[in-house]
Amino acid sequence: MSSENAKIVEFKDVNYTIADVQILNGLNFEVSKGEILILLGESGCGKTTTLKLINRLIEPTSGTVLVEQKPTSEWDKIDLRRHIGYVLQDGGLFPHMTVEQNVGLPLAIRDANSTAQPRVREMLDLVGLDSPKFANRFPHELSGGQRQRVGVARALASDPELLLLDEPFGALDAITRTNLQKEFAKLAKELGKTAVFVTHDLHEAMLLGTRIALMEKGTIVLLETPENFRRSNISLVRSYLDTISMPV
Repeated sequence: MSSENAKIVEFKDVNYTIADVQILNGLNFEVSKGEILILLGESGCGKTTTLKLINRLIEPTSGTVLVEQKPTSEWDKIDLRRHIGYVLQDGGLFPHMTVEQNVGLPLAIRDANSTAQPRVREMLDLVGLDSPKFANRFPHELSGGQRQRVGVARALASDPELLLLDEPFGALDAITRTNLQKEFAKLAKELGKTAVFVTHDLHEAMLLGTRIALMEKGTIVLLETPENFRRSNISLVRSYLDTISMPV
């Protein structure tokens, strides 16, 4: 989409219920081209469920989810997911595949006859992994931080319009996590990618997000820029700010 303000994702009065339990309640928000929207909240508040609705792993009970201004219900599921890069907490790598095979998988799915190696090597170098050194390794031969880098490289390989990231750095040690946060922020800015990023870590949210959607019990209680988030008097926001002793 050419417009800088194009809506890549929209939620319109979205509800999701399973086994008579309401997981999401009346979600309304938009994600514009080039934006990194953070879904912030504690476990069970509906963050991951929201991500799954975007790439149609699940369907809303009511309301409409749109990707690139088209309802997800009208997308072919496979075609929709080809437009989206997905990064999981553990990288989501296939253990029997080499790093090169893992990163090249989205390209192979799109075109089985394509030669993916140049693009794979480019992506590995982009995320800070020396491609000749790492391409033929298997996931078990990598550190946690290296696996996450491979996961990001795979998500970027097919040059998707949208990235979905579900606590991608949550299982890492503090130093590795901080380094990857900074590198991802720089990378996202350089590539101009649109992303929806799930975390329960306010520091991560403030570092990476252009806007932060604070979720509680399946609803969004605040949707603001990091600067305005800090100024909010909502009690849940103050509780989050107290966890990092952030001056306001």
